[in-house]
Amino acid sequence: MRIKYFLWVMIPLLCSCSDQDDEYINVPLDFKVPSNFPALVYNIAVNPPTEKGFELGKKLFYDGRLASDGIVSCGFCHIQENAFTHHGHTVSHGVGDALGTRNAPPIQNLAYQTTFMYDGVTNHLDLQPIIPLTSDIEMNGDLNAILEMMRGDKTYRTLFGQAFADGAITTENMLKALSQFMVMATSSNSRFDKYRRNESGGTLTADELAGYALFNSKCASCHATDLMTDDSFRNNGLAVNPKVNDVGRYKVTQLASDYYKFKVQSLRNVEVSAPYMHDGRFGTLEAVLNHYASGIEASATLDPILKQNGKLGIELSEMDKKQIIAFLKTLTDNQFLTDRKLSEF
Repeated sequence: MRIKYFLWVMIPLLCSCSDQDDEYINVPLDFKVPSNFPALVYNIAVNPPTEKGFELGKKLFYDGRLASDGIVSCGFCHIQENAFTHHGHTVSHGVGDALGTRNAPPIQNLAYQTTFMYDGVTNHLDLQPIIPLTSDIEMNGDLNAILEMMRGDKTYRTLFGQAFADGAITTENMLKALSQFMVMATSSNSRFDKYRRNESGGTLTADELAGYALFNSKCASCHATDLMTDDSFRNNGLAVNPKVNDVGRYKVTQLASDYYKFKVQSLRNVEVSAPYMHDGRFGTLEAVLNHYASGIEASATLDPILKQNGKLGIELSEMDKKQIIAFLKTLTDNQFLTDRKLSEF
């Protein structure tokens, strides 16, 4: 395990705004990279999280006025107690109850990832929110109308003035504030994390330890590092839904080698983030493991890991499945799932 280190976020930023009589000192938030995590990807020096930047990002995240119907906020499809996923929906519902084709991915540890969305259509966290904001089947928002709304709202005028040196209500500052909120959404205090860091409360049972060993031998090639993802795109042998025919990464790259490849999702908080896969087709962890054991479908882009020695899938006994699931439940981070700093109310 590497030596624990801290990334301290800049010095206080001094700013003022027209809706305040006095200068306001915007307090920086300390962002700590957990000792069992890989290196940070997001350039935090360019957009360091601050008290008011985070507060603004949180307000934006939960504000339905960013959507055309005034209801569907980011938090509508990303529910904290479910690791910021849309629990119970195979695919997410947007404005006018419109149905998408994919299940909302979790929002956690995004500052350590290089690409976003199931197909990796964007590679910068600051740009990612534009996609759901402007999608006609998600939030169907109009950026000009959003800016006009915020400029007419005294709370937003105050927060923008406190959060950014120029105090400007712009799309760039709005996206930076959302990134500050998402960067601070770090899940790193599960029982597994405490086990890895040799901290109090990090004891694993015999079944959980056996599950961890099985996980390392059968699953960790894709769900790598303590982030539980290698941030890659892979075809994991799902049967293609003929009604949708979601081609995954190919939609972005137009490379035949990327047909039906989707981003490997982190397994952190997987106990509470059902349903699973890009289209939410599996409702339980047992169903997921059954797929890998006996449900793999061959195709030209199937990941080679899932076809070895002419045999499809991963060999898993019923006991293997039970122990792997026991281990996966140690990844549940109740502190993250209940942290009032991240909640709407």
